[in-house]
Amino acid sequence: MKLHWLGGAVAVCSAGMVAAQDVPAGYPAKPIRFIVPFQPGGGTDIVARLLADKLRASLGQTVIVDNRSGAGGIVGTQAAAKATPDGYTLLLGYTGSLTINPHINRELPYQPLRDFDPVSLAVSSPFLLVLNPSVPATTVAELIALAKKRPDPLNYGSSGNGSLHHLGMEWFKSISGINLVHVPYQGAQVFTAVISGEAALSFASVVGMLGNVKAGRARAIAITSRERTQLLPGVPTMIEAGVPGFEAANWFGVVVPHGTPRGVVNRLSVLVQSYMNTEDMKKRLASEGGDPVGSTPEAFGNLIKTEHERWGRVVKISGAKVD
Repeated sequence: MKLHWLGGAVAVCSAGMVAAQDVPAGYPAKPIRFIVPFQPGGGTDIVARLLADKLRASLGQTVIVDNRSGAGGIVGTQAAAKATPDGYTLLLGYTGSLTINPHINRELPYQPLRDFDPVSLAVSSPFLLVLNPSVPATTVAELIALAKKRPDPLNYGSSGNGSLHHLGMEWFKSISGINLVHVPYQGAQVFTAVISGEAALSFASVVGMLGNVKAGRARAIAITSRERTQLLPGVPTMIEAGVPGFEAANWFGVVVPHGTPRGVVNRLSVLVQSYMNTEDMKKRLASEGGDPVGSTPEAFGNLIKTEHERWGRVVKISGAKVD
């Protein structure tokens, strides 16, 4: 699977020539703080620690992973936005913190497009569209037909109001013209809800549902990436299944406080790009259901803007607000 929103491959070598310009003398001369807006141990934290280890080896300086969880990523992201833009604070930004939160929280204490400079996209993690086995549909087309003819709407679970699982399903509803009822759960509880039949369907992470799909406890009928996953090669993409333009993922990337020296941004971008192209990184992330993706700062910035606009439209459709 590859993220195609970036519009082409990145030439790391040419970027490297730019990276050498305007880097402050002696940088880095002290430890670098890498803020992760989640608790230790999750998929986001794993990505950050893998990158921190690589940066530490290349830069010859300590890179400290600083877990700042709270308020759906707001606490850590705000801390990074207020940090001095000197190249010694990095943030692992993600879809929610950079493109969804601004639309569901009117009092957000930061503005992603104003307060951060993009460095590089790192990882993209698509979702599976999964059904409880009792739902009489084995394809997206059958699901749409079923939903349209039922007198009472099917209910779908999500990991919370305003989550990607929630907004992704609202986007699917608007494209397909079907009616579904949203039932929010706390995080991974949605997996149990789908398996038990309490929720008829959901978008779910590949790794979170992989074992249940293989065991027959849930039925995967599509994946939201542009290309199929090797973990479930028989599952078509949403686009293949007849939903044009439907591509969604929870992505993670490195950003820095706005005003960070351009030479530092370029140098870090080249390093992140090179790491994401290594075989060990690809193998490590494959087990987590993620695709390594490196990008130029410009390409990542374009992705953030595009996703910011997309999810803003979907939030309006869904009426999602902060819980």
